[in-house]
Amino acid sequence: MTKQQSVAAVIPAAGIGQRMQAAIPKQYLHIGDATVLEHSIRAMARDPRIGAVFVATASDDRWFAQLEIDLTIPVVRVEGGATRAQSVAAGVTAAQRAGYRYVAVHDAARPCLARSELAAVIEHGLEHSAGALLALPVADTIKRGSASGYALETVPRDGLWQALTPQVFSISVLLDAWRMIGLDDPLLTDEASAIEALGLQPRLVMGRRTNIKITQPGDEVIAAALLPEILQE
Repeated sequence: MTKQQSVAAVIPAAGIGQRMQAAIPKQYLHIGDATVLEHSIRAMARDPRIGAVFVATASDDRWFAQLEIDLTIPVVRVEGGATRAQSVAAGVTAAQRAGYRYVAVHDAARPCLARSELAAVIEHGLEHSAGALLALPVADTIKRGSASGYALETVPRDGLWQALTPQVFSISVLLDAWRMIGLDDPLLTDEASAIEALGLQPRLVMGRRTNIKITQPGDEVIAAALLPEILQE
């Protein structure tokens, strides 16, 4: 499989994860015998269409070099930016320079990605010109809150989806979106939002509730309980 036929994984890992209240960035917390980031990298390498993994870290990151990542595909470190969008763009640009046409962007803090989820979103992302993302229909009652912490209204959840990762896009389309809206727009909370700004409609691919993002203290405990079953798939 050539680089133009395969997909580069891009993992933004330059953040510090303040909500975890940990002494180190959350992607370097351990779950079992590996860090959260190592689990996320390995998860992305479980599909044969992934040809390389580009990890965007902070310029002063002192933990990545200590990781022991033993994969049959290259894992390339690039310097990330001050925002998620800047870090993703750094990884996507490096993937393009390496000859890739498609990227699968995955959160560093989602270690519980199942092989079947990855396969499905890659398949749809390569098939649809606007790309694809893993997502879940919103199941809980959604409230709009005030700045002081009071419920203002209940938001209808019909048609609402929770965006997950990976998100798979053509590099050229993603770069076009960033050129149009820039990398500093506060609404750029994921890559699909950039594609949507072009007037395109990425495909929503049903994900799993086990594909959690480690955000709050205790999430790593849940991930540790989920991982053994996911790795058996």
